Amino acid sequence: MNRLYSYILKNDNGAAPNPFWGTCTLTICKPKIRRTAKVGDWVIGIGSKNSKLNDGNVHDLSGYLVYAMKVSDKKTIKEYDKYCQSHLPDKLPKWFNRDWRKRLGDCIYDYSKGEEPTIRMAVHKEKNRVKDLSGLNALMSNHFYYFGEEPRPIPPTLKRIVIKGQGHLVFDDPKLIATFEKWIRKFKKNRIYAHPQRKFMFEVSRSKDCVENCELAKEKKQKKDNC
Repeated sequence: MNRLYSYILKNDNGAAPNPFWGTCTLTICKPKIRRTAKVGDWVIGIGSKNSKLNDGNVHDLSGYLVYAMKVSDKKTIKEYDKYCQSHLPDKLPKWFNRDWRKRLGDCIYDYSKGEEPTIRMAVHKEKNRVKDLSGLNALMSNHFYYFGEEPRPIPPTLKRIVIKGQGHLVFDDPKLIATFEKWIRKFKKNRIYAHPQRKFMFEVSRSKDCVENCELAKEKKQKKDNC
């Protein structure tokens, strides 16, 4: 039986999820979902009520769909690292690249030196290690919809899937999932409709300090966001 996971995407910067290069991936953050979601399940991100967008303003995006991915593959984080080397090299973070999308690569954990991975320079750092690796898996999708800073309002028939607190919701109601799939099929799959909501944090600075600054900004936002 397939399931649908719903959570509030508080920090949509293009890293988690990472919708670029033809495959949507969820490899960092949301460890509980990454541990339990299976191939065929849906994972969706709902907008936050305090979303700062690239226009510099804060918007209430609660009740809006930021992205949806149907899990088509699931790998351990170590397997994902090996897979990216040959199949998804642009998912390997390249912090000083001119292309801001490559700085947001989510293949952060490097297993080339043994079972204990090192951390590539990326949006996450050492203090994120335990939480990230506790998720065990990388979720991958070749069936996704990414709306970013132009999220789509979720229709009244699907209001049940809109989470209003922390954590996540899980649904296994076949009728509800069928209703969601019927609605989402109105959009073209595997398309990035708009930039990530917080692209502005990464498109300018490529310095090492940006790692610290971006993390501080994210922490302040999470404390402020009570949705």
